[in-house]
Amino acid sequence: MKQFRLVCLLPLLFLGMSGYVIAAEPVIVVIKKMKFQPSEVTLKKGGMVRWENREYRQYHSVWFEQLGEPEPDYLFPGDSYERKFDTVGDFPYRCGPHPEMTGVVHVTD
Repeated sequence: MKQFRLVCLLPLLFLGMSGYVIAAEPVIVVIKKMKFQPSEVTLKKGGMVRWENREYRQYHSVWFEQLGEPEPDYLFPGDSYERKFDTVGDFPYRCGPHPEMTGVVHVTD
């Protein structure tokens, strides 16, 4: 009977672990010295990007203005923002308060 239980539990353990193994970490973009670093990232469809504000005092935003979105809330030092990309394409963004700060997310199949 013990062997039967173990055999029944193994597929469940594998399924539970496989979700963990397959899950991809977000691509990190650091906001520092008035720049998005790196300014361009490439990820697979369904991937995620996390922007981390590592400035000492300055606030920023991650604004996908060309998508027609309103300017988002500001990221103050220590704040972060994550976004999942489910569509293939190039997604330019900028910092609302500092329009010279720009970046692009490239999403592939």
